[in-house]
Amino acid sequence: MQSESMGPVNYYVGIDVGTASVRAALVDQFGTVMAYADQQIQVWAPQPDHYEQSSDDIWAACCTVTKKVIQGIDIGQIHGVGFDATCSLVVLDNNFHPLAVNSEGDCNRNIILWMDHRASDQVARINGTRHSVLSCVGGVMSVEMQPPKLLWLKEEDYIDQDLVSGQ
Repeated sequence: MQSESMGPVNYYVGIDVGTASVRAALVDQFGTVMAYADQQIQVWAPQPDHYEQSSDDIWAACCTVTKKVIQGIDIGQIHGVGFDATCSLVVLDNNFHPLAVNSEGDCNRNIILWMDHRASDQVARINGTRHSVLSCVGGVMSVEMQPPKLLWLKEEDYIDQDLVSGQ
C-alpha cells in the first residue's frame, strides 16, 4: 500500500501471547489496525493447581497469526515487530529441546503457566526466609513467579542438577 502524499506506508506487527490464545495485529504508521488474527493455544490441567502448555504449540500459533496479518504486504514495508507474553516458565534442555514438566513425561507439555500453583510449599519456604532480596519483589514472592516453580522442578527431579547450578 501507498499513501497518496507520502509514498509507501510503514507497518508494524504486534504479537500478544496470552493464556488461551495468540493474537497478532498489523498496524500502519498512523495507528490504524489494518489486520487482526488470533488462534487458540492448548492448556492442559492434569491435576488441581497444575496448568501446562507447549512451547512448540505457542510458536506455531505465533507463526500462523503473523502470516495471516502480513498476507499481501510487502515485507519491506514492515518496520517493526513487537512481542508481548504472559510470564510463564518454559523448560528446555541444553540443546533447546522441550523437557516435560509433568508426571506423564510428555515433553510437548514443557511450560508451567503463570497461574499454576504447584509450588505453593516452595514459595512459602522462600518467603519464610525473609531474605533481603525479597524487598526487590515487594517483600514477598508470589507462587506465580519463576523461582518457586524452578525450586519445585529441582525438588521433584524434573530438571538436571547441572542445569540448576548453571554448570
